[in-house]
Parts: sequence; structure tokens; C-alpha cells
Amino acid sequence: MSILVGYGPHNNDRSAIELACQLARSEHQPVHAVAVVPKGWGTPAAAGTDREFQAWANDEGEVGAEQARAAFALHPGVEASASWVSGRSVPQSLLEQAAERDAWVLVVGSSDEADRGRIRLSSKTDRLVHSAPVPVAIAPRGYRTDSPVTRVTVGFRDDDASWSMLTRVAQMSRRVGARLRLVTFIVSPPRRSVTTTVTHAETQVFNQWMIQVGLAQREAADYLQSKGFSEADLEFRIAEGYHWAAAIGSLEWADGDILVVGSSTTNPVARVFLGSSASKIVRNSPVPVIAVPGKGTD
Repeated sequence: MSILVGYGPHNNDRSAIELACQLARSEHQPVHAVAVVPKGWGTPAAAGTDREFQAWANDEGEVGAEQARAAFALHPGVEASASWVSGRSVPQSLLEQAAERDAWVLVVGSSDEADRGRIRLSSKTDRLVHSAPVPVAIAPRGYRTDSPVTRVTVGFRDDDASWSMLTRVAQMSRRVGARLRLVTFIVSPPRRSVTTTVTHAETQVFNQWMIQVGLAQREAADYLQSKGFSEADLEFRIAEGYHWAAAIGSLEWADGDILVVGSSTTNPVARVFLGSSASKIVRNSPVPVIAVPGKGTD
């Protein structure tokens, strides 16, 4: 098993390398960075131009690999290497490399347009997280850390997809020696005063929903403790807010935190397909996010 990093030429943000090295310190696995450069046309009519283009692309690949090696040099305790490949599609080439190198996770950075400390998918990474059969870890722009993974936070909805993902995330947490925090996010408009039978009914529905959330979290606690987690290893929270930024911001976050989200339940294929809720969580997360593919159906 290994950790694969997508790292383009002339990348001025080494956040993906930082996150990959953090995972490597926790997992004790090798990291490999790969730069994907455009592939030539390969047609006789464009032979001369194609040779020039391919020579330029090869030089770009060497630059990307060398920059990755320089970034790895800042983490001497991590077993790391870098290379480059040419391909028609960056996402497809990265997925092929992940399969070839038996990578359990593919790590990417945020778009250049992302605010520092926030995540924003580029067009390439957006396509990647809609087609990857392996977890995709996304680093906030400007991410830096010397910490291993110390706490894994997982979004929990109490549906079949959440329970399936909980098993996988629990295994991940045990493997890296991190505490596990299970969070149910509740995003709702401000509750109005009880002045009509309609608002009273809305309040009753919300209160019943909160009771169900509490019961589901207690059931999850029993399940996790049956898998060997102690009470000290676990934390359960309900993060409520009028919008996603408020709900996520109501939690405390620290260096060493990783947030895990699952794929959309509407997608039956074992791929990372982010639904609207997961996409909003990713955009508002102040820590790295790992998007885990669904279980899928065969």
C-alpha cells in the first residue's frame, strides 16, 4: 500500500505534499508524487511540431518531479519519491497511477483560487472526485503541519451509506492511532417563536429529529465500543447552524484533525460522488478532507 500525490509542474502550493506526508507519518507508508503532462498528438502530419511539444512536456514533467522532491526534502522522515507521466487526461492518468502503485488514497491540493486555509476544487480535481474508486484527500490551500493525524471527524447521517462508511473510517482511525469524532451536521433556518399551529408543528418535528439523532449516535457509540474503541477514543457531537459555515464553525478544530465525508447515496457505483451536502462540507472545512467512495453494488 502507498500514498499517491497529484503534483503539477510549477505548483506554487505544496499543500498536497504536506498532507501526504502527514498521512505517511501516521500510516508509515511510502509516498509517491506524480506530475501529469500533456501527451503529444502522435500523427505523421504533426511530426515536427509534436516532437517539439513532447520535448517541452517532458521538460515540464522533470520540473514537476524535481519540485516534488524538493518539497519532500522538508520531511526527511518520510519515504518519498517522485516521477512524471504523460497523458490525455490528468484525472485518468492519476487514477491509473493509483492502481499501478496500489495507493489506498490519492492526495490533491486546492485550486489556485481558493482562499488560504480553505478548500476549493479545480476543474480537474472536481472530475477526479466524481470518478475515483479510492479515497481522495484534499488539502486546504497553504496547508502546513508537522503533526500526524490525531483526530478523525466523520459526518454521520444515520443512513445505510453512513453506517457502511463508519466501519471503514473506524478502521482508518485505529490504523493511524487517532481519536474518532462522530458529528451529525444539522443545517436549518432560525426557528421562529411558537405563535401558530404551523410553527408549533415545525418545532415538534425538529425536536423529534434531535431525539432521533441522539439515539442514532448512542447506537453508533455501542457499535464502536464493540469494535474495541474506549470512551476516551470517541467523541460525539451535533453541529447545528443556520448555514453550513456556521454548523462546521461551531466545532473546534486543531492541528492533526482530518474530516471524512462519504459519497452521495444516490450514486450506486463505488466511486467518490459528492452530493450537495458533502460538497458544502468540503467547501467550508478548515481542515483536510478525505472523500470516501461508496460501498457500491456489484
